[in-house]
Amino acid sequence: MPLQSHSFTPVVLQSSYFPLQHISKTKKMQIHLILVGLLSVCSLSFGQVSTECRSELLENVDFPGTDITFLYSPDVEHCQQLCTQHHSCLFFTYVRADWTRDNGHFYCYLKSTPSGKPKVQAPLKGVTSGFSLKPCNPHPLPCLSRVYQNVDFFGADYRSLFTSTYEECQRVCTQDPYCQFFTFANDGFPFGKIRYKCHLKFSWTVPRIPSLNRKANLVSGFSHYIEITQYFSPACQSKLFENTEIPGNNFETLPAASPEHCQALCSVNPRCTYFSYDSRNFKCNLKNNPNEMVTRTKHRVTSGLPVHFCQMDNNWLKVSHEGVDFKGSDIRFELMDDPDTCQRTCSADPNCQFYTYITKNFFNPVYRCRCYLKRAIIMPAPPKVIKLRNVVSGFSLKNCV
Repeated sequence: MPLQSHSFTPVVLQSSYFPLQHISKTKKMQIHLILVGLLSVCSLSFGQVSTECRSELLENVDFPGTDITFLYSPDVEHCQQLCTQHHSCLFFTYVRADWTRDNGHFYCYLKSTPSGKPKVQAPLKGVTSGFSLKPCNPHPLPCLSRVYQNVDFFGADYRSLFTSTYEECQRVCTQDPYCQFFTFANDGFPFGKIRYKCHLKFSWTVPRIPSLNRKANLVSGFSHYIEITQYFSPACQSKLFENTEIPGNNFETLPAASPEHCQALCSVNPRCTYFSYDSRNFKCNLKNNPNEMVTRTKHRVTSGLPVHFCQMDNNWLKVSHEGVDFKGSDIRFELMDDPDTCQRTCSADPNCQFYTYITKNFFNPVYRCRCYLKRAIIMPAPPKVIKLRNVVSGFSLKNCV
């Protein structure tokens, strides 16, 4: 079924497929008869609630409870974008810099309810609340041009250099393909040795799948319109070594659907000098050793090198993975006839990055014909935000061009 614009399910739907062993035979028969009717028109839209685009911010208003998680944000607009990119966040409460009760400044509390609306709205000084912009279909890579005086984006450093001003530091961050945000120590910083130091920082720009598993009668894949790199020429000449492992030097292991997906993850991470991908368990082992690369033969392992300053071949996004479950990160599900329709629906939805489709042959009839649309946060997201005098922090301006 074509995607219905501005519609999504306000329930956190995980693509876990539970058997019906705890249901009585009579009840099972009733469910079966209902499903026969449903599955005969499998392209139904299921479990969706129409939601209007609500961009307003409610200052000094708290949406208490119903937290999913919390992240750090330097301002409420950034917090709203995080809520928009989080798969299940529907609204949020942000703790501003003028909060006085404790040191919980810059906390961005992501929230959800089955109704899609806050259960309670309460007056509270020092916080601002608002709603996800998913129904507004915002740009997936927002321009974050504001800079923050006396605010430190703590952690995620991969490189530092000395610059005369924070403006120059931001220009360096914008030109560096890995840099997503920065912190600059100005001339008033108390430790003289690091005055004028520009700290470049990294966060993921390629969608990361929480978990991959083999499961019969499932088909998973990606939106065809994910932007992996911002270069347009020349085309990358990628290098993959089949049945080859590069042992040791791991610094991070992530789930990946293919060697090419693993290579994309390696290519956007400044620490990655090469990688090894194990197709038996979907593990992408990112490695760091700029001095040497030792290889050995290993069946069903593919190793390779990252690509630099070129347009990556994104044909791996168009590959469907049969018998594979991209588990978690569900935005919603819809009922539809086949995996190709599911893929097209994901590609047409600016909020969707990857999907899992459950075929008509799946063992549990309750889940048949479901297309789970999924996403992950890819906008710049500092791991921690704190107050610190005489520093300036901000974001790359790559997305502001």
